[in-house]
Amino acid sequence: MIAVFAILIFSFYLAFLFPVVKKEKVEEEKSPKYKAQMKKLWQIAQTSMKERKPFRAEKALLTILKFDEKNAAAYNRLGILYAKGQKYDEAVECFEIAQSLDNNPASIHNAGLIFLETGAYEKAAMAFRQAIELEGDVPARYIALAKAEEKLGSTKRAIEALENAYELDPKVSTLRQILAIYENAGDTEAATATAARVEAQITKDNEARKRRAIAKTRGAKTKTSKRTTVNRSGETMKSKSATVRTKAQPKIIKPHVGRKRI
Repeated sequence: MIAVFAILIFSFYLAFLFPVVKKEKVEEEKSPKYKAQMKKLWQIAQTSMKERKPFRAEKALLTILKFDEKNAAAYNRLGILYAKGQKYDEAVECFEIAQSLDNNPASIHNAGLIFLETGAYEKAAMAFRQAIELEGDVPARYIALAKAEEKLGSTKRAIEALENAYELDPKVSTLRQILAIYENAGDTEAATATAARVEAQITKDNEARKRRAIAKTRGAKTKTSKRTTVNRSGETMKSKSATVRTKAQPKIIKPHVGRKRI
């Protein structure tokens, strides 16, 4: 009975545990080579995307996914590549896979941008709201949501999204988008008030730029004055040391030379 039990345990080990242990050992053995290969593939993918070589970038990313099928970053980058090539279905699929592997708001936001581009405004708005729930401190998320809401005819929600974006990052461009919505809606009173906000923000930005320029100029002058002080003090020390050396020099006494005897 004990022998049978031992055989069953050994069989279980061979069937389930042994392959896992063996696989882990193999992965440990090839780990340095694996990392080097993956790093090289990432470099090829990034360089190819910058140089606008989509086929080479796609090949590198697909190779990465062949080795690591759960690499969310590779799926996200591949989705961006497909989106640039207007392969929207493939792009959305990549972003959805990336999001399922890693609940990353960037993947959801990217999918929303494709929905917005293809006219699926309800899906776009839903994606942007989901991205905001995960990461609500990025102005770009609210601006994208505003575009989707405006396309859906929801002026109020679009303005609310833009106001949230402005609160996070007060930019004139955001206020101008709000102004454009009010003007298109024929809301003269709100448009006039928003135009005043635009002018006030422009004035504020100009004053901030002037302050930065003055601070930069003062900083440059301070650095110059410090350098001058150091140079002068260095010269003074040098002259003092020269004086000390001069005083310290011993007098040379010539030996007495007597007259020659005749």
